[in-house]
Amino acid sequence: MAEKKTAAKTAKPAKASKAVVAQPRLKALYNSELKAKLQKELGLKNINQVPELKKVIVSSGVGKKREDKKFTETVELTLAKITGQAPTSRLAKKSIATFKIRKGMGAPVGYLTTLRNDKMYEFVDRLINIALPHVRDFHGVSSTAFDKQGNYNLGLKEQTVFPEITFEDAAVLHGLEVTFIIKNGSKEGSYKLLELFGMPFEKGAK
Repeated sequence: MAEKKTAAKTAKPAKASKAVVAQPRLKALYNSELKAKLQKELGLKNINQVPELKKVIVSSGVGKKREDKKFTETVELTLAKITGQAPTSRLAKKSIATFKIRKGMGAPVGYLTTLRNDKMYEFVDRLINIALPHVRDFHGVSSTAFDKQGNYNLGLKEQTVFPEITFEDAAVLHGLEVTFIIKNGSKEGSYKLLELFGMPFEKGAK
């Protein structure tokens, strides 16, 4: 009996298996298929020249309503809910007499969140496959909103297209801007990258 107790004390507990964290769908798709496909379609010699999503900036300005506490709180809450990350406030970079804004004034003129890595890919997936299809009278996004570096800007009139926004959150409506910062980008390469992600560009408007 004593021998059994001793054996029980000396027995080592089994090691817990490490949980495997799955990659976001778009990230896995890019690494396994899209990267090689882009290299071939763009005729690039080096795989390191392929366009790649570097970061996504989600922002919203408050403009004339910067002193409206309910409005600014709604904007801040919206960005936090749809990105899963606390936004940072933006102060005025220059004075605008029309809006009675002075450079560096205390009240924020807007809020923004910068997403990278997994959070970035998860947000883009939800934006393309859930939010955009809920835009009223939607006919596709502009295919001409690329800058010289291949970065892309997308504007949304209302925050309500995101499923994270509740009925109470929608009492105060405001717009959003989503900026895609693309490494090794160009107008053609960045377009193809976002198109392969499923971005619904306007048909025949390239």
